[in-house]
Amino acid sequence: MKVCLFGLGEAGSLFAQDLVGAGVEVAAYDPAPVLTPDGVQRLPHPALAAHNAEIVMSLTSESDAKLALLQAIEVIDDEALYADLSTSSPAIKADLEKAASRCSFDFVDVALMAMVPGNGIRTPSLAAGSGAQRYVDSIASFGGEARLVSGSAGTAAGRKLLRSVMMKGMAAVATEAMMAGQTAGDLAWLWENLVDEITGADEEWLRRLITGTEVHHVRRTEEMLSAQSLLAQLGINPIMTSATVASLREVPELEFPTLP
Repeated sequence: MKVCLFGLGEAGSLFAQDLVGAGVEVAAYDPAPVLTPDGVQRLPHPALAAHNAEIVMSLTSESDAKLALLQAIEVIDDEALYADLSTSSPAIKADLEKAASRCSFDFVDVALMAMVPGNGIRTPSLAAGSGAQRYVDSIASFGGEARLVSGSAGTAAGRKLLRSVMMKGMAAVATEAMMAGQTAGDLAWLWENLVDEITGADEEWLRRLITGTEVHHVRRTEEMLSAQSLLAQLGINPIMTSATVASLREVPELEFPTLP
């Protein structure tokens, strides 16, 4: 089997290494001056890399996702599978599927749901679109893992982005807290306290975060205003803390979700 990869950045290079290790013929294109993994045939144009490939996997940024497909769309075989693994909006994934459909080859929207470093092609993922089942079966044969999601292209991407609202938000909040803790001379204590809190978290913990916000928003607003003031005194720009204050002030106007 021949697999074409668009993008040899961090994720693409790790996927390439695992595919080569699985005995797959790998051709790739990347205009950036990045290293080429051993065993990968790197070509100077995307159309050359995609020629005769049974699977084309695009591991680009959202801004390059459409260009990656359009640069090679004329040479992709109508029996091929095009897999877009970029973190793009559902609308972009839907547009890509429409373009693939006009050329009669299958398309799959793939959402990587964990960090690729340390996982490579085994990174857990979601797959949606006309070629989703094909992708799930193919990636399993290479030693990877993907879960089928019913729905058109964009469904998998949408689920990842919904999750990102919390996961990337948590990363930003944690970073702001650690910066403040270091400036205040309390970094070690704060780190230990938050590690204990997070490692002890369960479903009830998450439920309390949400339901408690609805019930205790007035008190929490006052608390976060004090936190905002503290960070300002420490010289830390309280971007996330200020956003929390603004969010808490909106609580009376919000319709809270009915949790499972």
